[in-house]
Amino acid sequence: MGKTKNTSLDTMVTDFILLGLSHPPNMKSFLFLVFFIIYILTQLGNLLILFTVWADPKLHARPMYILLGVLSFLDMWLSSVIVPRLILDFTPAEKAIPFGGCVAQLYFFHFLGSTQCFLYTLMAYDRYLAICQPLRYPVLMNSKLCTILVAGAWVAGSIHGSIQTTLTFHLPYCGPNQIDYFICDIPAVLKLACADTTVNELVTFVDIGVVAASCFMLILLSYANIVHAILKIRTTDGRHQAFSTCGSHLTVVTVYYVPCIFIYLRPGSKSPLDGAVAVFYTVVTPLLNPIIYTLRNKEVKSALKRITADRGATVKINCRLRNYIAHKN
Repeated sequence: MGKTKNTSLDTMVTDFILLGLSHPPNMKSFLFLVFFIIYILTQLGNLLILFTVWADPKLHARPMYILLGVLSFLDMWLSSVIVPRLILDFTPAEKAIPFGGCVAQLYFFHFLGSTQCFLYTLMAYDRYLAICQPLRYPVLMNSKLCTILVAGAWVAGSIHGSIQTTLTFHLPYCGPNQIDYFICDIPAVLKLACADTTVNELVTFVDIGVVAASCFMLILLSYANIVHAILKIRTTDGRHQAFSTCGSHLTVVTVYYVPCIFIYLRPGSKSPLDGAVAVFYTVVTPLLNPIIYTLRNKEVKSALKRITADRGATVKINCRLRNYIAHKN
């Protein structure tokens, strides 16, 4: 059990113990290696997209790729909030997390998660304008407006995370302090509260439900219009290119929203599948995003080739220059 401190009212918990994921004891080393590799690949993959968008002049001024760069940054941050702590579950290290650390993890988890919801909606809106309003697109969605919308998504995500964190931790926690989960998340933490959590569960259900459902409905509406517009394209190549561009976004949205709905929109659920599903959208999805966008996006692949070719040409020039100087000397 964790440390406690005495007050005049209760014995208040000062840390929590994360029990982590259920796994066979002989699988610890294997799971440690798997999650460690996933974390490294996630950081490298998203960093590669960030660098590509920043380095290629044809990409970093276009709203679509500004949004893609922000998504990569969010994935790197979300992965860093979740995975390092998860990896500790497969080591002899102390499983306790300070009360303040639990508060911070829950806040950043919901701050980043809700910001991603808003960002996916902006990405769908951007594709809607690009395909359904191509002539007006430069006016309706430019880099300045895109930056303002992204800033709004960050602010809205921060407010959402603050509300959820405040509602969760204004309750008393007087023991036990063992969280049957691998992160500090609302459903798992509320089970330990020494007070009635009915109101919290209702507000969490409504708040997360409204945010997720609203964003999801706006995305579906955008893509209903997009599909309608694509079907009007006469050339097969044009339809294929439009569907390919939108397909990557729809894939990411699906693998993100379905697990969220499974976990948060089932009040009172204690399904053992929750942990596995949560691992998928908190650990695996940030890894899939750079793979999906680089493998399915021709412009990103072309930009990578240009950067690689330019880098190779620069190296050759430098080598020749050094050889010339050495020969002269």
